[in-house]
Amino acid sequence: MQPLQLGERVRSLRLSQNLTLEEASKRTGLARSTLSKIENEQISPTFTAVSKLVHGLGIDLPQLFSQPSPGAQPSGRRDVTRRGEGKPHPTATYEHELLATNLTRKKMVPFVTRVRARRFEEFAEWVRHDGEEFLYVLSGTIWLYTEFYEPIEMQAGDSAYYDCTMGHALVSASPEDATVLWVTA
Repeated sequence: MQPLQLGERVRSLRLSQNLTLEEASKRTGLARSTLSKIENEQISPTFTAVSKLVHGLGIDLPQLFSQPSPGAQPSGRRDVTRRGEGKPHPTATYEHELLATNLTRKKMVPFVTRVRARRFEEFAEWVRHDGEEFLYVLSGTIWLYTEFYEPIEMQAGDSAYYDCTMGHALVSASPEDATVLWVTA
C-alpha cells in the first residue's frame, strides 16, 4: 500500500478539469497560494479545506482520496434490494435484514438491523468478527457498547466506525426497537 499523495491527487483532479490554479481558487474559495502549497505537499489541508476542494471541484469525497487503478474496468455489478425484501437473519438480540444478497464476493456487507436487546446482559458474550464496521442510527436511541471504551448513547443520525475484532454490542434505549444501518467490510 503506497502512502496517499494528496497534493498530487488534487493537482491531477484540477488538471483533469483544465483548471488553472487561479480558476480552481475561485471555484474552491481557497487562496491560490494555499492550493499551490497543498499540491506541492508543503501543507496538509484542514477538514474545511478538503470540504472546499470537494465542493469546488464538483467531486465526491472518496474521489479526492482514491482513484481507480490504472486500466481498471467497471465491473457493472449492481444489486437492488427493495424495502422489506432483504434476507432475514434473526438472532436473540437483533433482527438483521441482509441487503445486496445477490452479489457474491462483496467487499462490504450492508444490513439493516432492528435492535431488540434492552440490556447488555442479554448478550452471552461480546460480538466480534473480522473487519471493520460502520454503524448509522436510522431510528430510535441505542447504547453502543465496545470492549475498550465506555458505552455511548447514540440517536437517529449518529454514526460510528470501529474495529469489529473489538467486542461490541448494541442495546435499544428507546421505548420502540431502534433501527440501524450496518456496513461491514
